[in-house]
Amino acid sequence: MSKTERSIVIIGPAHPLRGGLASFNERLARAFQAKNHSVHLVTFSLQYPGFLFPGTTQYSSEPAPKDIQISPWIHSVNPLNWLKIGCRLKKSRPDIIVVRYWLPFMGPCLGTLLRIARSNGHTKVVCIADNMIPHEKRFGDRAFTKYFIQPVDAFVTMSQKVFDDVRLFTKEKPVHLTPHPLYDHFGDIVDKLTARKHIGIRPEAKIVLFFGFIRHYKGLDMLLNAIHVLDRQHGFDANIQFLIAGEFYEDAAPYQQQIKELGIAHRLILRTDFIPDSEVKYYLCASDVVIQPYRNATQSGVTPLAYYFEVPMIVTNVGGLPALVPDGKVGLVAEPTAESIAQKIAQYFSLGAQHFIPTLRAEKQKYTWDKMVDQLLEAAH
Repeated sequence: MSKTERSIVIIGPAHPLRGGLASFNERLARAFQAKNHSVHLVTFSLQYPGFLFPGTTQYSSEPAPKDIQISPWIHSVNPLNWLKIGCRLKKSRPDIIVVRYWLPFMGPCLGTLLRIARSNGHTKVVCIADNMIPHEKRFGDRAFTKYFIQPVDAFVTMSQKVFDDVRLFTKEKPVHLTPHPLYDHFGDIVDKLTARKHIGIRPEAKIVLFFGFIRHYKGLDMLLNAIHVLDRQHGFDANIQFLIAGEFYEDAAPYQQQIKELGIAHRLILRTDFIPDSEVKYYLCASDVVIQPYRNATQSGVTPLAYYFEVPMIVTNVGGLPALVPDGKVGLVAEPTAESIAQKIAQYFSLGAQHFIPTLRAEKQKYTWDKMVDQLLEAAH
């Protein structure tokens, strides 16, 4: 092994688990491998107990990656397992452990096995912090996070909001800020008509896409109210429809009742099952604009998806979203109210996609996996 190569263990969701974190970790493993580092992705045999998981299943129906070593070793609620896996990692002496932190529930498990793993005096631990303060708060959150951070040598964040949140827990440990890289592993861009035919959308429609798991903080209810505001306006384009693509991670009934009461079902295309990785490109490429009407946010995995597939965005002025979507250049920034969201949707279609595409194509060059890999290696020094 040359001096520049490292042995890397990535701890976090991966196949057979599904979702954005799993996709990110697998893509990150490939980025390390492309630079001749050895990579072992250690994931969960049990990620969440069933009562904590709001969706239909935690598991992917996609085939396992053939080019990544993935081991489902970690049981999130079995302390004996934490000790066993900590000792296994201690003995294998990886140069760097890259660990994802997105939920305080994982603090006791990850904090324990990392304490053991790094006690070999060799392994450095770098945390990619997705959320330090969760969107939905529970008893014990702060204590679990404080326990987790003790064995971490350095942090990498993908938004200023999370950077600042890390600093609430530790003033001494190094914290690095780097952009969320593009999700470039869902296939190539396909033309709009092909994408629409594939998922059954009218060629002439103007499509606003809400994409991803549906949770309260993502503001779908505000978007539905905004659609009602627009629908009452005389002359609002009847071809504009709203594609809601993603699984409910909370009770769907209040949204269904809201749609009925507002009388906006004719504006909606509901695809509220989980969208498998192989289908993601069709939803993005079929759309004219992606909307993120969030109440609060750190960073969003939807933004790098939209960048990669070159779809302009409308986002709310919360968390790290506006920093990634320069207003008037690659998209529009609304306040988190139905009225402001409605106004920005109307403004977007008045300006047209070509107002945004040239700057979006230039901006997307900033978000590379090489930058993420270099930042993680630097943080481990």
